[in-house]
Amino acid sequence: MTVDEPTGGDRDDAALREAMNRVRTEVGKAVVGQDGTVTGLLIALLARGHVLLEGVPGVAKTLLVRAFSTALGLGTTRIQFTPDLMPGDVSGSLVYDSRAGEFEFRPGPVFTNVLLADEINRTPPKTQSALLEAMEERQVSTDGVTRPLPDPFLVAATQNPVEHEGTYTLPEAQLDRFLLKLIVDVPDRDAEVAVLRRHAEGFDPRDLAAAGVAPAAAIDDLRAAQRSAASVAVSDDVLAYVVDLARATRESPSVQLGVSPRASTALLAAAKAWAWLGGFPAITPDHVQTMIVPTWRHRIRLRPDAELEGVSIDAVLASVVQQTRVPI
Repeated sequence: MTVDEPTGGDRDDAALREAMNRVRTEVGKAVVGQDGTVTGLLIALLARGHVLLEGVPGVAKTLLVRAFSTALGLGTTRIQFTPDLMPGDVSGSLVYDSRAGEFEFRPGPVFTNVLLADEINRTPPKTQSALLEAMEERQVSTDGVTRPLPDPFLVAATQNPVEHEGTYTLPEAQLDRFLLKLIVDVPDRDAEVAVLRRHAEGFDPRDLAAAGVAPAAAIDDLRAAQRSAASVAVSDDVLAYVVDLARATRESPSVQLGVSPRASTALLAAAKAWAWLGGFPAITPDHVQTMIVPTWRHRIRLRPDAELEGVSIDAVLASVVQQTRVPI
């Protein structure tokens, strides 16, 4: 073996990264112009987190999640969140079996690999809270019995940023369970033309198999990739940099509620996953800066006067990055 030849572990990581990149290619067979969102979903899955997708109706949020899970060969379930949805409709409930003369647990749709929580802000907080244990502990407790969820497990929730009638604001505890908040924008002109061309040629968004979307990685590959991403090195200087950024959000004059230590650990996990996807053995300040907005934009509350002045959370985070000293 020459000096420049990678070790066996490096070769394995390269193969795993290639598999993850193939996932992007497979998703691209169904969804055009959302490469950044697909990468965000991959980062969340590698970091064992969850994703909140925000975008107006019709930008392929649901199709994106379905294609993503198909490209990974993962089971997926969709829940349409409505005002009358009950917690048991999400997690499952006890049902009386007359033949056996006893109650048995009937698993809810949360028992899957990828849960698409469509329009999560249309259901009351009581039902939203049914996801708290599942997202944090990856288990469901019913009648004193704890049942583990499948591994891997990812919640991809969607919400509409424009329509507020009949919606419920997600509580801070719920928002904090999402590793990333991704903004799904309307595609640019060229991408939109490509979308129309596909539909003109007979593309059916309900038939992903006909679109050619196929599993590009096995579950074992994904689990190995998760382990490799978690093992990416981080220096003390970068750790201190993350802490300085977090403290800067709490001191910003535009911010009423800055990020918590949990948010710092979330940023660290997201930066590790992003560094691993790029083939870096350790995270750098650049990785932290890239991931700070999607990881923290939903964890900060602005002061009312800042909101009235039109200050955006993304702009506040950009200012925090500019004003915080970067380790050399």
